[in-house]
Amino acid sequence: MRGALLELEGVERRFGGLKAVDGVTVSIARGEIIGLIGPNGAGKTTLINTITGVHPATAGRIVFEGRDITRLKPHVIAGLGLARTFQIVQPFPAMTVLENVTAGALFAGGAPTMKAAQEAAMERLEFTGLAAHASKPASTLTLAQRKRLELAKSLAMKPRLLMLDEVNAGLNSSEVDDALDIIRRIAASGVTILVVEHLMKVVLSVSQRIIVLHHGQLIAEGEPKAVLSSPAVIEAYLGSRYADRIAGGAG
Repeated sequence: MRGALLELEGVERRFGGLKAVDGVTVSIARGEIIGLIGPNGAGKTTLINTITGVHPATAGRIVFEGRDITRLKPHVIAGLGLARTFQIVQPFPAMTVLENVTAGALFAGGAPTMKAAQEAAMERLEFTGLAAHASKPASTLTLAQRKRLELAKSLAMKPRLLMLDEVNAGLNSSEVDDALDIIRRIAASGVTILVVEHLMKVVLSVSQRIIVLHHGQLIAEGEPKAVLSSPAVIEAYLGSRYADRIAGGAG
């Protein structure tokens, strides 16, 4: 793909006899917002873990900004500008909100001093609407606020590519709308985004392209409504009732 930021070539990840990721080949262009969907157990989070080096690929090749990162350690990959959030948010509970984000700026964001890291962290807290909570222990935050903290921590790493793993899980409709606004603003700042998501409202409202995994394999990719009307995607994931809603424009 012309202008590709991330390229996966036949990527596999095995756990014993199980192929959790099975020969995935896909490219993500600079500036794209990509939705990654599929049923539970499809391999979505494992694919993110493989890209970020948490579970290194057992076959295939991963290239980020023209550099082969397949065998690099997670902290090295993070330092190159590839960041992610976690499905289950786990901030350092005894540390303040500011200290949590400062850690990201200091250790992965390249801040040269503690003062610079704190300043960068405050910028991210303001961006995500958490500045008023900067001095509070992270353990006092609501779920929606912890999700924002996860975003702030990842942004402090100065990502070129940000992978969001179920960032809206557990949020109510208003909180999801707020999160969508933040995601759009992140994209507008020039960050390429990969969104792992079950909420079709989110997928359809922000994704320019959708990738679908099933049993670790890539079964569809392309423009959102075309992918969501694919018979293979309907059978594996959506079901005919939801597909009828998509066809009728109900989304």
